[in-house]
Amino acid sequence: MDAGASSAASAGSPDGKAHRVAEPAPPAPAVHDAAPGRPEARPADAAREALREARKRRAAAEAALAGRSRRTAPAAPRDQSPAPRPAAGARARDVRELLADAFRMPDDVDLPGEGPEDNDGMPRGSSVPRPPAADDSSPNTGNRIGTAPSGPPGADENRLLPAPASAPTPAAPHRPHSMAAPKRDSDLRRTFPAFPPRTSEDARFAATWWGNAWVSALEEGALDVKRLARGRSYAEQGHVDAITVTPGLVLAYVQGSRPRPYRVQVRLRTLGDADWDRFLDLAADRTGHIAALLDKEMPQALAECGVPLLPGPGDLEPQCSCPDRGHPCKHAAALCYQTARLLDADPFVLLLLRGRGERDLLDALSRLSAARAARAAQEQEPAPLPGVRASEALAPRRLPPLPAPLPAPAHPEQPPAYPASPGGPDPFALDQLATDAAARAHALLGTGRDPVGELTLWQDAVRLAAVRPGSGLTAGTRALYASLAAATDRTPADLARAVAAWRQGGIEGLAVLEEPWDPPAGRFDRARPLLLAADLPAFRPWHNHLTHPRGHIQLRLGRDGLWYVYESEPGHDDWWPRGTPDLDPVGALTGLGTPTDL
Repeated sequence: MDAGASSAASAGSPDGKAHRVAEPAPPAPAVHDAAPGRPEARPADAAREALREARKRRAAAEAALAGRSRRTAPAAPRDQSPAPRPAAGARARDVRELLADAFRMPDDVDLPGEGPEDNDGMPRGSSVPRPPAADDSSPNTGNRIGTAPSGPPGADENRLLPAPASAPTPAAPHRPHSMAAPKRDSDLRRTFPAFPPRTSEDARFAATWWGNAWVSALEEGALDVKRLARGRSYAEQGHVDAITVTPGLVLAYVQGSRPRPYRVQVRLRTLGDADWDRFLDLAADRTGHIAALLDKEMPQALAECGVPLLPGPGDLEPQCSCPDRGHPCKHAAALCYQTARLLDADPFVLLLLRGRGERDLLDALSRLSAARAARAAQEQEPAPLPGVRASEALAPRRLPPLPAPLPAPAHPEQPPAYPASPGGPDPFALDQLATDAAARAHALLGTGRDPVGELTLWQDAVRLAAVRPGSGLTAGTRALYASLAAATDRTPADLARAVAAWRQGGIEGLAVLEEPWDPPAGRFDRARPLLLAADLPAFRPWHNHLTHPRGHIQLRLGRDGLWYVYESEPGHDDWWPRGTPDLDPVGALTGLGTPTDL
C-alpha cells in the first residue's frame, strides 16, 4: 500500500477524530511547459491531463478507504449483500463539479475594449457569484478538487490538487452589487450607478427634449413593439445595472428572467475631426451655448447645427448576450431607455458617445475662444483718448440761464401698486411707505419744511398707523400694527390707544395721552364752576385731569389750551380718547350726551 493509501486508511479510524484523507501529491509538471521542438500544449489538452490525474488520485483514495473499512468493520452475516456502489447521479455530479473547477477562469477580467473577457461575456469581478456545488455537504467533500496555490504565470496555474477532508467548505466570496468599475473612469470612460425604479406615470420616459429624441430614435428603428414595451418595463423596474459609457459604446448588465444577468451594449458612430471642428466653431460663436452646456442643458440650435449629435432611426446598434435575436431585444431596449435618463442628467454623455470627453471638449472651446479674442484684439483699431483739448477747456464761455422751476402739484399722486411675490416684501407695507413718502415730499416742496423729520420713533410709528383706516380691524392693519409695535417695543393695544389720541388731536393729542402736567392757575380753576353751572357734578382735579365722580368721564387740559375728553369703564383705569377737543370744557362734553346722561 502506498503512502496515499495508508493516509486514507488512517482517516477511517474508529477513534472519531478527523484525519487527512489524502496527502497532496507531488507537484505535477507545469502543463504549459512544452518539450523542445514540439508545439506548445493547448489549454484544452492541459485541462484533460489535469482531469485524468485527478481521477487517478481519487480512485486510489477510494480504494484505500474501502480496504480500511473491510479490515476494521465487524464480520457481517454470510447472507449480507455487498455495499451498493455510488449512484450514477452522484458520480455525474462529482464530474460536473470537477469540470467546473478545472475550467473556471480567473476573476480579474477587464471590461470590453480594455482587456480580455470570459467565455460567456461576463467581466471578471462581476456581482453574479458562481453557484456552489450541489454536493458541498456530501461525505466526499474531502475528495473535491481545488485549484493549486498561485504561482508564477505559466508555471502551475492549471495544476489540480485534492483538498483536505478536514478543511471546511470555503464560503462564496463576497462580491459587490454592481458590476461596474468606477475606479477605472477617465475623461473617455464614465461609469454611472444604477437608476432606482421609476415611479412617474408620465407617458414620456425622458424629461428633456434631447432625451426624448434618443427615445424616438430607439422606437422608430425597432422592429417589435412588444419587445420595446418589455424593455421599458425592465428599465422602469430598475433591472439595468451600472452603465459604462465610452466613445461609441454604452455597456451595462441587464437582469432578465434568468438568475444571471445579460451583457448588453449599444454602439453609436463617433464623429470625425471635420464634424468636431464645425461643432466647436458653432459652439464658440455664442457664449450662451457654452453656458448652457455647463448648466447641463443642450441648446436645440446647437444640436441641430448640421453636426449629427443626436441619433436617428437605425443609428443605434444594440448587442446582447441573450439568445433573442430581436432588433433590439428587451434587454437592449431597457439599456437604451436608461441611457435616455443619463442624457437628461448630463448632455455631455451624448458628446462622449460621439467621441469627445467633457474635459477635452471644454479645453478645446477655451483655446478656441481665447484665440478668437486675441485675433479680434489685434484687428481692432486703437480707440481715441478720452478728454477735451486744453484750448477748448480754457476758452471763455457763458452758461445759459437755468429754467424756471415748475409749479408744485396740487396734491401728491397715488403711488403705483406693488404685486405680492413669494419671499418679497409685504405689498401693503410698501404701499404705506410710498404714500407717506409722497405726502412728505409734497409738503417739503410746498413749505420747505418737513414736520415729520422732528418726530421720535414712537411718534412716527403712531402717525403711520393713524393714517390707515380700520384701527387694526382688518388683516392688513393688524399686521401693520404688530410690526410697528414690535419695532417700538410697545404692544398693539398701546399703539391702538395712541392712534386714537393722534386722530383726536395730532401730536398734541398724543402728548395729552402720555404726559400729565401741572397747569397754572386760571383756566383750569375756572373749569370746575363752569361744569357746575351746566348741572354737572363736581369733577375731581389731578394734575391737568378733571375726573367725573363716577369715574367714567375725564377732561384733560392740553398745552395748546384745548380740553380733551376721555372715557373708561367705571372702576377701571382704562382711559380712551373720545370726541373732539374744545376750548370750553362743557363744549368738549357736548358730543357725549346731555348733562343728565353724564
